[in-house]
Amino acid sequence: MNPRKKVDLKLIIVGAIGVGKTSLLHQYVHKTFYEEYQTTLGASILSKIIILGDTTLKLQIWDTGGQERFRSMVSTFYKGSDGCILAFDVTDLESFEALDIWRGDVLAKIVPMEQSYPMVLLGNKIDLADRKVPQEVAQGWCREKDIPYFEVSAKNNINVVQAFEMLASRALTRYQSILENHLTESIKLSPDPSRSRCC
Repeated sequence: MNPRKKVDLKLIIVGAIGVGKTSLLHQYVHKTFYEEYQTTLGASILSKIIILGDTTLKLQIWDTGGQERFRSMVSTFYKGSDGCILAFDVTDLESFEALDIWRGDVLAKIVPMEQSYPMVLLGNKIDLADRKVPQEVAQGWCREKDIPYFEVSAKNNINVVQAFEMLASRALTRYQSILENHLTESIKLSPDPSRSRCC
């Protein structure tokens, strides 16, 4: 019997202030929702262990602050990440309009590789009535960028697990692909015995 493979992945969750990033993370990791709002300063980290197929994943999820004044500091936390959740509030049009900036910040900080960097978009607070961002608009934005989209509610635990695990699955696939390419490149570095030697 083969023991399960173990992989550590660093995931980040980014978006404007007040979109519910911390609430989404606490709902996913602890299955809890807190009504009182507290701004995340810098970043906080929570971990969760899940099993995907024959792999045990330890997810280290970085919850980043959404305040404009912390943006340059927060972007340093993006380095070395294996995947990203972009979040916006469906009742706040500005949080949706800022997604291109957040996405650009993340892509600027990750090491460019052949494999595409996994992201998913979460439209949070679908439990509220005063929606400002139509589902079709968010889906269109995601289609242009080839990013999966989930309508979620941190409060009512709607689609939260599915969204995080979709990202984890894509991040694992990317990780395995990078590892496979690295091994292939290592093998190519060995001398080629078919080359003729001089003299």
